[in-house]
Amino acid sequence: MAYRVCFVCTGNICRSPMAESVFRARVEEAGLAGLVEVDSAGTGGWHEGDGADPRTVTVLEAAGYDSDHAARQFRAAWFARLDLVIALDAGHLTALRRLAPTPQDAEKVRLLRSYDPAADADLDVPDPYYGGMDGFEECLAMVETTSAGLLAAVRAEVEGRAA
Repeated sequence: MAYRVCFVCTGNICRSPMAESVFRARVEEAGLAGLVEVDSAGTGGWHEGDGADPRTVTVLEAAGYDSDHAARQFRAAWFARLDLVIALDAGHLTALRRLAPTPQDAEKVRLLRSYDPAADADLDVPDPYYGGMDGFEECLAMVETTSAGLLAAVRAEVEGRAA
């Protein structure tokens, strides 16, 4: 059974699809594609069915990542099939933990930047939506920096299942 990771931001058009694309690439590079499934969602459904923000697409494609995406809203029922739910900021973390049907499900929710040992006390990935391209580039840099630590944690979980 695959280890399932879902990245969650507000509308699922900027930060979470960016994290999904980057992490999926890292999973494939690590040879874990058949063992780890990666997707994303939003805490709200305002953009359901929409593609990623064009600025997200531009930044991802410029860095060589896939940008194929359709926004969707996170559902409480998904906790049963997910192993790890990655929140992009503290507001998402709180909303997801409140949505979790059980305490065990709430424990599945983590902040993305908690996997970055060099991160400061502020573990939020800032929302680039209302700013310029530099915010999207900063978001990508944070996601890329954090991906190594997240991949190590997921690899340990996957190898622990196989043992």
